[in-house]
Amino acid sequence: MTESLGALHQELAGVVLVGRELPEVLTEIVQISRRAIPGAEATSITLIRDDRALTAAYDGQIAMDADELQYERGYGPCLDAGRSGAVFLVEDMRRDDRWPDYARQVAELGVRSSMSIPLPFQGANIGALNNYARTPGAFGDADVAIGEEVAAFVAIAVGNAEAAARATNDVANMRQAMASRAVIEQAKGILMERYKVTPEQAFTLLTHASQRTNVKLRDIAEELTATGLLRGS
Repeated sequence: MTESLGALHQELAGVVLVGRELPEVLTEIVQISRRAIPGAEATSITLIRDDRALTAAYDGQIAMDADELQYERGYGPCLDAGRSGAVFLVEDMRRDDRWPDYARQVAELGVRSSMSIPLPFQGANIGALNNYARTPGAFGDADVAIGEEVAAFVAIAVGNAEAAARATNDVANMRQAMASRAVIEQAKGILMERYKVTPEQAFTLLTHASQRTNVKLRDIAEELTATGLLRGS
């Protein structure tokens, strides 16, 4: 356990926070989290602003699908964790009766267990770190401990984004960064259709184009959706 946390801390310490948009930072964090939690087959970060929830980053399509099912209903483990500040473990979706409609439908998608960890920030909760698995009983106390470490780092990333927004006297910058997720998702969809790749591979194509051309990820995505051209390819 100590070795696992040590490796996690080392990976998180390598995440660059300055000069990057929040969705890009959070995507790197969920990838680290998914690798650190053995049972996690998909991971996402839900952020809640003004009682509106959105998936700011995810690694694994079933995480996005499970999140969306909860947003459509207005309830579920990720929303309850984000609102209450409590950890929500689901041992088996087919036997859990706390959210019967959601549990039944997400089980049909192949999700059998989940773990949602609240994201604490400045004395409140701003969302949840969500982990999903196709097998029942995939998560335990050791996984909760790892998830809580990641959740604390997410708060640092969000705090950094808000500090940058305040420094430029434009709090809307952070919300705009979160909104850029939509255009990035559109761009990923174009690349998935064009090259027959997975969502994760499509995101990698976008980030590589951004790094090669030294152009922001959002601008790369906007150009692709507007013109159909992937800069630097």
